[in-house]
Amino acid sequence: MIPPVVGAAWLQDRRDDVVVADVRWYLDGRSGRDAYDRGHLPGAVFVDLDRVLAGPATREGGRHPLPDPEAFARGMAALGIGDGDTVVAYDDDGGVMAARLVWMLRATGHEAALLDGGIAAWDGPLEAATPPRPPAAFAPVPWPADRVATADDAADRANVVIDARTRERYLGLDDPVDPRWGHVPGARSENLAPDGRFLAAGDLRARFEALGVEPGTPVVSYCGSGVTACHNLLAMEQAGVGEGRLFPGSWSQWSADERRPVATSDD
Repeated sequence: MIPPVVGAAWLQDRRDDVVVADVRWYLDGRSGRDAYDRGHLPGAVFVDLDRVLAGPATREGGRHPLPDPEAFARGMAALGIGDGDTVVAYDDDGGVMAARLVWMLRATGHEAALLDGGIAAWDGPLEAATPPRPPAAFAPVPWPADRVATADDAADRANVVIDARTRERYLGLDDPVDPRWGHVPGARSENLAPDGRFLAAGDLRARFEALGVEPGTPVVSYCGSGVTACHNLLAMEQAGVGEGRLFPGSWSQWSADERRPVATSDD
């Protein structure tokens, strides 16, 4: 399988052999589609996070639960992404949004990677229109049980639980979208979103080791709604410390359940 993160030179060399996916999405309500229409990498398809990479929001499942495998497969096929395609995804926020698509594809056995540096790393011209790709064949694959975690797993102190949100949201100082502020008791705050580029693998490994994460350590990653948490999981792969598990409901699910305790300081 290709590495979880690739550079612009890697993409340039293989441009005709991969599908490029634009996964821009904004918490403040701006339109990722509008950003795509203003300019995107040549040939890139736009992947709507809300419609393709998530199921319907529910109190029990959170804001961005994983979609049914059949719905995800239909979405990929309609975009012209097939089982045999290699996908390189990007956004304009350090990869924290595009990581959701990459994680979903890699978790189900498909070749996919993040473009390191996102759209800003591309030094060629952008384009405003892209002819649609013809529909492709994409078979549904169940979400692997060993890559997905539940709220009970997040509560289990046998796991290292990583909160990928901003430090302010972790500490309960500010949260624009969730009903209760704070974090899962015992969770460790680590927002690995880069300032445009990923850290070197050795530096990433040192960050994870500081959290108590080494190869074989059981890790659960969560964020606000299970999107940016995927970035930490890809960073784990890049660092060579394992794959970890995604808690898809994340804080949006946990905070909606009054039975779940909330912490607001470092543990």
